[in-house]
Amino acid sequence: MTLPIVAILGRPNVGKSTLVNRLAGDNNAIVHDQPGATRDRTYRPAFWQDREFVVVDTGGLVFDDETEFLPLIREQAMAALAEASAAIFVVDGQTGLTAGDEAIAQWLRTHPVPVLLAVNKCESPQQGLIQANEFWGLGLGEPFPVSGIHGNGTGELLDQLSTYLPLVAEIPETPEIKVAIVGRPNVGKSSLLNALTGETRSIVSPISGTTRDAIDMVVERQGKTYRLIDTAGIRKKKNVDYGPEFFGINRAFKAIRRSDVVMLVIDAVDGVTEQDQKLAGRIAEEGRACVIVVNKWDAVEKDSYTIYEQEAELKDRLHFVDWAQAIFVSAITGQRVEKILDVVDIADEQHKRRVTTAVINEVLQDAVSWHSPPTSRQGRQGKIYYGTQVRSQPPTIALFVNDPKRFNENYRRYIERQFREHLGFTGTPVRFLLRGKKAREVEDNSSRANRATRV
Repeated sequence: MTLPIVAILGRPNVGKSTLVNRLAGDNNAIVHDQPGATRDRTYRPAFWQDREFVVVDTGGLVFDDETEFLPLIREQAMAALAEASAAIFVVDGQTGLTAGDEAIAQWLRTHPVPVLLAVNKCESPQQGLIQANEFWGLGLGEPFPVSGIHGNGTGELLDQLSTYLPLVAEIPETPEIKVAIVGRPNVGKSSLLNALTGETRSIVSPISGTTRDAIDMVVERQGKTYRLIDTAGIRKKKNVDYGPEFFGINRAFKAIRRSDVVMLVIDAVDGVTEQDQKLAGRIAEEGRACVIVVNKWDAVEKDSYTIYEQEAELKDRLHFVDWAQAIFVSAITGQRVEKILDVVDIADEQHKRRVTTAVINEVLQDAVSWHSPPTSRQGRQGKIYYGTQVRSQPPTIALFVNDPKRFNENYRRYIERQFREHLGFTGTPVRFLLRGKKAREVEDNSSRANRATRV
């Protein structure tokens, strides 16, 4: 069932994102004292009493200026209004009525969507009524004095909003694959999102830093639901000033943590950069599944060896995620874009995969027979007694050994290669925990003590 949509509209810097955070009950929208911090339209679930809906944050509307992103921001706001069941027009109670507010009100009156007028920044309930009175002249009905920061007046606003929203029966939780789209600025992340969804959800521009918020988009395909999260381009820390870009990059890192699969987008023309390597390392550290998407493949001059050379470079320079599949695409022409989610499916399945203890020990037995664990200088050889998978996302395997110190990094990598050769685990990191004999004895004693206490 599709939830009704409520569009949040208004001039720049009137507190739309602050109000969105209040209505959605979190702080995911970037709030910064600078016009234009929000550019794309972002969708967030919200509810009030017996109503559920989706609130859409939009960029600041300006009708008398054609500079930089403003025409594109207007397109995003218009798209949000076109699909909305109701709209909340946010104005600044401290600034008072402006010509920009009057222009937006005139534009809203040409649309059949019900509009509520929220006079924001009314922190004082008594003073707020005086501030709100000035906006009766917009001809949009009763102005509601509210404070996005403190929540004053939002209950009355939502009570009125509920009259325009249908009752929604309890919706069963739909499993979805969360996919974060990350990469350096201007590698085509927003273009890929638009190509995958079939609509212009994100503003696309050759200017670095166009996307600032982490933008969620739900897509259904072949009975599966994907939550695609477009993120801000991640530059080197020393090049980032404190402000909207700083917050956007933090949102991107959070998007990696809350995702199941990360699409690491690489520019085919630039090749793998140092920043791409750092991002790959971050993905591996977070234990996320990964798909490497090499975009702008149409702009590369090719011969019969090009793709093999590119794959070799990816394996060499992105060795942190050498288990990730790579796909070469063009968001502009659509080349192989439809196959990206097929690769995402594989990575997600392997990331959530569980393997029986019997199979794990068969692989271990075969691996040890071909290459025995290292021997210490005192002639004591490492021994692996058995292994078992202790968790998934990512697959994590505990190896019970006589002494973890006897297993160097080379042998650990050998064990991982054997597991991947026999069991696959394509697209996901695999973690190994080495547990020594003393640790097992402590665990066994603890278990016996717990049993005795229960008795």
